[in-house]
Amino acid sequence: MDIDWLRRVCLSLPHATEQIQWEDDLVFKVGGKMFAVARLEPARVWLSLKTSPEEFAELVERPGIIPAPYLARAHWVALESESALPRHELERLLRLAHSLVVAKLPKKLQAALLAEKPRAKKARIRKP
Repeated sequence: MDIDWLRRVCLSLPHATEQIQWEDDLVFKVGGKMFAVARLEPARVWLSLKTSPEEFAELVERPGIIPAPYLARAHWVALESESALPRHELERLLRLAHSLVVAKLPKKLQAALLAEKPRAKKARIRKP
């Protein structure tokens, strides 16, 4: 698994965008709200994402997955490495994260997103 795979999956979701924030983080958003954050430089955490309360409780019991720093109270988990979850499960969780964030957007914004054609906005990523 690599950052290119992660970008393909996240940007395939309706109205998903990406941007570089906090110097080294690739942030995936929908409607201006984050649903996943990946580190571009080596760090303690590789990827953080939004989950449901049920998924959160189950996932933090698994090795290599911890409550996300600063975001655990909002049911975010952090993967300590790319190998913490198999691809198919991570893809399912990214889709869940996206749908959870969309569901919390204001109804007016949800309607506006439904009315416009989905397209992904891409950030430029520096290659070392």
